[in-house]
Amino acid sequence: MDPKIAMAAEKAEDSGGPFEVLARDQGTHARRGCLITAHGPIQTPAFMPVGTYGAVKGIAPWELSSIGAEIILSNAYHLAMRPGAEAIEAMGGLHQFMGWKGAILTDSGGFQVFSLKGMRRVTDEGVEFRSHIDGGKKFFRPEDVVRNQEMLGVDIAMILDECPPAGAPREDIATALRRTTDWARRSRAARRREDQLQFGIVQGGLDLEMRAQSAGELQEIGFDGYAVGGLSVGEGRAETLAVGSHTVRLLPEGKPRYLMGVGTPEELVRFVAAGFDMFDCVMPSRNARNGMAFTSEGRVVIKNAQHRASTLPLDPACGCSTCTNFSRAYLRHLHVSGEMLSARLLTHHNLYFYVNRMKRLRSALENGSFRAEAASMGVHLDPMESEERGIQ
Repeated sequence: MDPKIAMAAEKAEDSGGPFEVLARDQGTHARRGCLITAHGPIQTPAFMPVGTYGAVKGIAPWELSSIGAEIILSNAYHLAMRPGAEAIEAMGGLHQFMGWKGAILTDSGGFQVFSLKGMRRVTDEGVEFRSHIDGGKKFFRPEDVVRNQEMLGVDIAMILDECPPAGAPREDIATALRRTTDWARRSRAARRREDQLQFGIVQGGLDLEMRAQSAGELQEIGFDGYAVGGLSVGEGRAETLAVGSHTVRLLPEGKPRYLMGVGTPEELVRFVAAGFDMFDCVMPSRNARNGMAFTSEGRVVIKNAQHRASTLPLDPACGCSTCTNFSRAYLRHLHVSGEMLSARLLTHHNLYFYVNRMKRLRSALENGSFRAEAASMGVHLDPMESEERGIQ
């Protein structure tokens, strides 16, 4: 274990909390930290590959470990629907079930349930919906979601929240905020596992006053970490940056801060500068399956004819096994031929690119070169980049 991480673990134990800030950038709100979980330390800022159904599409668990991933994200809603939380518990928990030795965070599935338009009904008690698998009627209370995640045995559990879409009427956002806070209290009271961290989720749409209200109410309840949800749900990217950068400063310094569902490689750098510690996004794996790779030279669409005879790797600056072993010409051949190896190799590269980007930012935060490292990634940060802008 890295000596700094070992020291952070000791400090966390001494302080009674799981999170320790190890370094800060003087020109932004970026910070480098360590989050201690039951399945090992998570070095932050961290990117979590998304394995919704207990598998990151196109890549095996040992490959995720080889690229440096320490934590992955799965979805408690989807796993509760199939094969069921009880079935996974009987198999020894999600780690054993999927063969992953690192940490796991499960999203509650609130976003997925609220995406079932016409198939769900929300009350103060919980959410009634029809399964997307067989149409059967289900009802999830906040307590049910807590129990499901405890049966899964994951390291970090997200509470059930109500996520209104972008552009929702202000009264709908206010109702969702009230429910989210009430459900947060019930979720905290329902917690039984001491080895599982529980994160609250800040809602409030694009309304800064509501965001402040939500953040304050959640901190009164008290969670092990805090997430900012309800962004990247249809609003513009400038609004996402502005609201996210404002909201993160409403969260406690001594707890991990998680921005849900964001984003592009460039956005990640800006949100690290804003002070977030944890991120997830389906973009690297989903885009890989569609033949698009993220590289230090920009995005590469591998099906384009210009790559037909190219002996170059996807990214000459990348050390992943895809780039060290295969040419663009071969990767293009696999993609246009419909070979499943194409998705595997591009997924491996894209996730390596994201995870390695976080590693580089952590190193830069340790040695005081964060803004220079960001610039090398094509992101030129203004002083105190995380100051909110563009919101009236």
